[in-house]
Amino acid sequence: MTEKLSRRDFLKVVGAGAATAAVLTGCGPASRYVTREPYTKMPEYNYNGQSTYFATTCRECAAGCGLVVRTMQGRAIKTEGNPYNPVNLGKTCARGQATLQGLYNPDRVKNPLRNSRGESNPAGERDWTEMSWDAAIGVVAEALKAPAGVQFLLGLAPDHLFDLVSDLCKSLGAPAPIRYGALSMFEARVTLGEAARAVFGRPDTLFFDLANADLVISFGANFLETWISPVAFTRGYARMRKQRARGILIQLEPRLSQTAAKADLWYPIKPGSEGLVAAALGKLYAEEKLGVAPVAFEGVDVTAAAEAAGLEVEALEKLTALLLDADRPLVLPGGAALAHENGLETAKAILALNVLLGNPGKPGGVYHTPVSPLGEEYRRPASLKEMADLVERMNAGQIKTLLVHGVNPVFELPKALGFEAALAKVPTVISFATFPDETAMAAHYIFPDHHGLESWGYQRVTDGTGQSMLSGAQPVVAPFYNTKSTVDVLLAAANLPFKDEVEYLQNQVAALVEQSGGFYSAPDLPSFWALFQQFGGWWKNDPGLGVPGVAGVLEKKLNLKTGEKSASYDEFDLLVYPSPILAEAGANKPWLQETPDPMTTVMWNSWIEINPKTAKKLGLHNDDVVRVVSPYGAVEVSVYEYPAIRPDAVAIPFGQGHTAYGRYAQQRGVNPADLFGPRFNAAGDLAFADVKVRIEKTGKKRELSRLESKLGVYGEGMEEH
Repeated sequence: MTEKLSRRDFLKVVGAGAATAAVLTGCGPASRYVTREPYTKMPEYNYNGQSTYFATTCRECAAGCGLVVRTMQGRAIKTEGNPYNPVNLGKTCARGQATLQGLYNPDRVKNPLRNSRGESNPAGERDWTEMSWDAAIGVVAEALKAPAGVQFLLGLAPDHLFDLVSDLCKSLGAPAPIRYGALSMFEARVTLGEAARAVFGRPDTLFFDLANADLVISFGANFLETWISPVAFTRGYARMRKQRARGILIQLEPRLSQTAAKADLWYPIKPGSEGLVAAALGKLYAEEKLGVAPVAFEGVDVTAAAEAAGLEVEALEKLTALLLDADRPLVLPGGAALAHENGLETAKAILALNVLLGNPGKPGGVYHTPVSPLGEEYRRPASLKEMADLVERMNAGQIKTLLVHGVNPVFELPKALGFEAALAKVPTVISFATFPDETAMAAHYIFPDHHGLESWGYQRVTDGTGQSMLSGAQPVVAPFYNTKSTVDVLLAAANLPFKDEVEYLQNQVAALVEQSGGFYSAPDLPSFWALFQQFGGWWKNDPGLGVPGVAGVLEKKLNLKTGEKSASYDEFDLLVYPSPILAEAGANKPWLQETPDPMTTVMWNSWIEINPKTAKKLGLHNDDVVRVVSPYGAVEVSVYEYPAIRPDAVAIPFGQGHTAYGRYAQQRGVNPADLFGPRFNAAGDLAFADVKVRIEKTGKKRELSRLESKLGVYGEGMEEH
C-alpha cells in the first residue's frame, strides 16, 4: 500500500470505536520484551533446576484446547492440558502431547525464501534462495496494491489472523478470505451447519450434550478419536458412563472405530443408509409413543430401510425400545454419515429425530453453541464446492496473488479437483508455512510463521463447552529461527495502525474488560491482559447455550434416498477416515508416527483394512500389496485383515502419503484422497463416502510395522511343518 491507513479509518472498518483506540495508548506487557534464553545466557527471572510454566492454546487442530507448557532455561520440555480451560480441563490428545516435536523439528523453514524459476528452471524444480524480512514484507506490500487479484486461503486456526485478514480485505476491497481444513471435510461441518439452518432456522455449529445423556445413538460420530472436539467429547463420554444409571452408547457405522469398540452395541450398517435408519427409528418411535408418525417420518418404509442398511427389522425395534425407555436420549450425526450425496437429508433426518425425542434445549440434548465473547456470528469453513470454485478462478487467471497460511491444499484436497495444476497458473503464490509442506514447496515465496508455541493469538471455542470462551495463546519460548509472525508481516506490509501483533490482540480483547460474568475480571486492559496470559484465555462462568427453535420441524417431509454409486467400480465401498494419531498434519512428528493406531497397532505406514472373509475370497493375506482403483485415481497399499469391517467395504486411514513435509513424513504411505472425485452433496460438501473401488493384486508384499503379534491370528504362524 502506498498510503498508510489511519487507525481511525481501520477501526471504523473493523467496527471498533475511538474509545478502544484510546484505551490502547501505552499498553505493553513486560512479557512482550522478555527474552527466554537457554541456560548459557539465563535471564534473571530463571534459576537452575526450576521450571517456568506458560499457558497457551494448542495449534494442532482448531478445537481450542488449553496447554500448560513446562519450560526450563528457556526450553520447552513438556506439554500438559490446562486444568482451567473448559474444553479439555487438563487433558490432551496425542497430538497435543507431540506438539513439541513440531517446535524442535529439524526440517522447519528457518528463513524467508524465494523460489527462482525461469526457462532454465521450469516449475517442479526448486531453487530456493534466502531473502531478508524487509524484502519479504515488500513483496506482500506490492501484492496488496492490486487487491482485486489477491486471495487469502487460511486454515482453521488461528482466529486472530483470520480476523485481521478479514478486516484487511474488507478495507482494501479484496475478496474475503477462504478458510479450509481437511478435518472439516471429514466432519462434514458445512452439511451439519446447513442442516441446522433447515431444521432450526439458524446455521450453526451445534452442541451435543453427551455428558448428560443416558442413551446415545451415534451414526458414525467417532467422537473418541477425531470428531469435532474429541478431548471434550471423551470427557463427556466419561461423565455419561459414570451416571447413577450408566449411560448406554450405540454405534452405527460400517467399520469398527475406537468409539464403536467402546459402545454397548455396534451395528455395521451399509454406508449411505444412515438417514433411512434414523427416519425408520423416528417412525417406529412415534407410532409406539404417539400412535401416529408425523409428516417427517410417516412415509418411511421400515422394512426397506432395514434392508438398505443390512439390518433385521428386529434390530430397529430393539433400538426403538431403548429410545422409549431412555429419559435423555441423544442422536449424533457423524461426518461420514453426511459425506454422501444424500448427506444433507441424512443430517436433517437425524436432527428431526432429536426433535421428536424432545431433547433440543434440554440436558443431554442438542443446543446452539454459545456466541463468542467477541460477539461474532457463526463462521463456517469453506465447502469442497467452494474450493472447486476457487480452483476455477485460479484457472481463469482471476487470482494474481494467493497467500496461504495454516492449510496444505496440495495434500489435503482430492487430486481430481486440480488444485496443484491451477496453482501453477497463479503468478505469485506466497506461503506462510512453518514446515516445507507440499503447498509451500510449490509456492514462489515462503515467509515462515512462528511455530504455535512461539506465537501470540487466540482461538474462538465453538465446540466442546457450553461456555462462551476465547482461548488465548502466548509464546512459551523465543523463536528458534529467523521466522516472523504473519500478523506482524501483514501489519507492516499494509501499514495498519498497530505497532505489532500484541497491540492488535489487545485491541481485539479490550471489549472483554467490560463484560461481566467472566472467570476473572480486571479494572483495566493491562491487568486484564496479564490475567488473559496467566489463565490461557477468558470465558464466562455460566453456560451460554441457545435453545433451538423446533416449531414445524416435524411437519416438513424428508426426501431420503440412497446415493448413486459409480457403476463401473462397484466392488467395495471405500471408507476413508482421518487417522486418530496423525490426522491431516501430524505425519512430520516421529512420536506420532511411532504411536500405534488404536485399532490396528500399525505404525509408520498406510494400510487397507479388508474383512478376512473378503481377503480369502480374493486370495489375499496380511501385508500383500494391492492396487486400489477408483474412477478418479489409484494407490498401492499393504493389506491388513480386519474382522471388524463389513465384507463389502474396505478402509484406508488419511494422514500419510506426503510428497514433502520433511524427512519423517515424505514418501511414506499413501494419500487416499487421491481416490476421491469432485462429487458434492446438496450442501457443497464432498460426497467422499460414495466412492467405490476395486482391488487388484500386484504380487508384491510389504510387511507392516505393527505392535500386535500376528502369531495365531487367522492361523498365521500355526502351520504344520
